[in-house]
Amino acid sequence: MLVQPRRFFGAQTLQKITTENLVSFREWRVQAGVGPAIINMEMGVIRRMMKKAKRWHLVGAEIKPLREPRSIGRALSHAEKVKLLAKAKSHPEWHNARLAGILALNTTMRGCEIKNLRWLDVDLLTRVFSIRKSKTEAGERTIPINDAAFAVVRELRERAQAFNGTEPEHFLFPACENGHIDPTKPMKSWRSAWRQLTKAAGIHGLRFHDLRHHAITELAESQASDQTIMSVAGHVSPRMLARYSHVRMEDKRQALDALSRGGERQGYDTKNDTKDGSAITVAGEVIEKYGRHEETRTPDLYRVNAALLGFTTTYKCVEVA
Repeated sequence: MLVQPRRFFGAQTLQKITTENLVSFREWRVQAGVGPAIINMEMGVIRRMMKKAKRWHLVGAEIKPLREPRSIGRALSHAEKVKLLAKAKSHPEWHNARLAGILALNTTMRGCEIKNLRWLDVDLLTRVFSIRKSKTEAGERTIPINDAAFAVVRELRERAQAFNGTEPEHFLFPACENGHIDPTKPMKSWRSAWRQLTKAAGIHGLRFHDLRHHAITELAESQASDQTIMSVAGHVSPRMLARYSHVRMEDKRQALDALSRGGERQGYDTKNDTKDGSAITVAGEVIEKYGRHEETRTPDLYRVNAALLGFTTTYKCVEVA
């Protein structure tokens, strides 16, 4: 969380940081396309440092956290996922969007991380991606390549061989302008193709970044540990993990239906529990010592004592009014 603050403030000391500096830093991060949650976390680190230096109350007391959206993404239903991937094969101009989408769904990678992948970041022998450039410091990580992602890598490799784009420094998704492919530069965007694809699939409003949310959702539903999910997805804290994990409506419905079914089972019932016929045998010689079991204030306690002592005379539990 200190990478970007260091880059912005440089060698400036805490004593020289002003309110205007803090506001400028926040605006600088907004212009870079960073979301309010990350900016608030970075500002939180700065705030803690300045509080320790007894400076925050002088320059930052009036700076409030940015408003964070309640919903930051969505997870696909199984039918939507299948339809999206099937539809992506129908047009050659959606080829890059399809391959990038499969990588996102199988690695949790962000769009910017996929665009910046070079062949030196792909270990074909051990089947591991190395993310060297990300939005956050925690985003720099290694991700195992599963079978679906490996199939995409093979397809990209075969395509790259056609234009000699397999050098270690070349990008998996190279730039293409005016029909000329330049593997030394990354692709800028597949936004238009993605918009057309989601429209054709009938999934309006689905952002490419939502595929990352979907992947994290599936990891959470697979019972993977929080540490595993954070390691794969590059989250910096359990709080961020909670923001990105989604429970789909159908899962919520099934969970509540289970509660409804559970309510139909025979539960604890004091009337059933104290019906005539609940008999425990009691030895006659202990009746006088422990009191009478009928019409007393604590018949349940007596029943427990009777069971523990191994009484042999029949004890009838009666309901106390």
